[in-house]
Amino acid sequence: MPIITVGLSHRTAPVDLRERVTIDESELPTALCQIHALPGIEEVLILSTCNRLEIYAVAQDFASARRSIEDFLCRRAANTDEPLRPHLYVLDGEASISHLMHVACGLDSLILGEPQILGQVNFAQSAAQQVGTLGMVLQRLVSGAIHAGKRARAETAISRYTTSTSHAAVLLAAHHVADLHNARVLVIGAGEMANLAIKALHREGVCYLGCINRTFSRAEALVTAYGGQAFNWYHLAEALLWADVVIAATGSPHTVIHKEEVAEIHAQRQGRPLVFVDIALPRDVEADVADFDGVFCYDIDDLRATLDANLAQREAARPDVEVVIAEEMSAFVQWHNSRRAIPTVVEMRRKVESIAQDELAEALALLPELSEREEEIVRRLVHRLVNKVLHEPTVQLKAAAAESPEVGAEYVHAVRALFDLMPNVLTADTNGAIHPPLSENGANCVHPSHRSHNVTHTAACPARHRDEEQAHVLATFSWPWNGA
Repeated sequence: MPIITVGLSHRTAPVDLRERVTIDESELPTALCQIHALPGIEEVLILSTCNRLEIYAVAQDFASARRSIEDFLCRRAANTDEPLRPHLYVLDGEASISHLMHVACGLDSLILGEPQILGQVNFAQSAAQQVGTLGMVLQRLVSGAIHAGKRARAETAISRYTTSTSHAAVLLAAHHVADLHNARVLVIGAGEMANLAIKALHREGVCYLGCINRTFSRAEALVTAYGGQAFNWYHLAEALLWADVVIAATGSPHTVIHKEEVAEIHAQRQGRPLVFVDIALPRDVEADVADFDGVFCYDIDDLRATLDANLAQREAARPDVEVVIAEEMSAFVQWHNSRRAIPTVVEMRRKVESIAQDELAEALALLPELSEREEEIVRRLVHRLVNKVLHEPTVQLKAAAAESPEVGAEYVHAVRALFDLMPNVLTADTNGAIHPPLSENGANCVHPSHRSHNVTHTAACPARHRDEEQAHVLATFSWPWNGA
């Protein structure tokens, strides 16, 4: 089954279209379950940030999954004037794997190397785990991407020169005021982005900081640590009158600063400029506020032009990050390929263990005088012999499958011939998921010891239950196998 990515980002869609389809934290569980319920979708991960909405899935059929996911996103954008489909990109296979690695490492961010994206990928993973849409394949993929992101930041200079979205907002503000050091800067919001903005302003030496939030205590706790002033939300007009620069960074699903509120204080400012830098998505500030003389409004799409010389230094680190990505991609692809050998390994070991158990039972029947301790020693001897004899074939078969599908297929064919294994006793899809054989009437055949873990149960449960069944099948056999 292919790995597929369908999404849009700051590279393909304008901010007003992105904010129409964004999936906020409260909607995420429902959206994950809705996509997971689409025909042929086995696993789902949703990455939703200010600058991108991407859906990663493991599916039975690429074309069908693409249509289903695109239709899902288009329904979210049904009320927009601009059609969504031309702004979507679709990736599959290694292109999809590579893309997630690049995203986690910050190479696809609006601000190259920005650190927030790694936390957002972590959050996406946790959300999918909680609702059960993250199976073995996407779990391994996203864990590899997170590991790549951590390595990129620890081993390269991709994040050592501050150019985060919040810092870019501060740089843009500095470009539009005569003296940022002595300007009065108001931050709207008290979440992570607001916190980063205040830290960036403090580093830039801004002396007059203000913060306003619907929960006054959170604004107070955030800004007083930097010697700033907290405003009650009921005093929004007073705060806007006080400010020279406003950085809006709330998590609100709606705008919080409207044209009417700016009109209320515009005359009182007596021509003193007011600069809005809106880094929220959906946007916090109505674009119409810029209709007033001396009022300027910028959103996250305007930040690209504010990048300073640090960006060039980060750009120089890109080749080093690409090396990290190539290593992590290779590790994932090898693991993914190795899973194709699992059914043959399972059947090989099942057959050898069955023969060993039959011979053991016959030998013990001829030795009735053995004590319980002596009998246990013989049983352990047989068990250890099976494991030791099959260890190297298992390792070599796994390594061959990891090398390439073609080489793996040759080894699988050879092992099945050498051990006289019945064809199709166990089958695996391209992700290595084990499926029982079909009986003459097309029904799934399940070994009696596995009846409580039947296929009907698996089909009705989330991806994690399918993986639990696979783990149960593999755990039935005792051998040194860690490829599943």
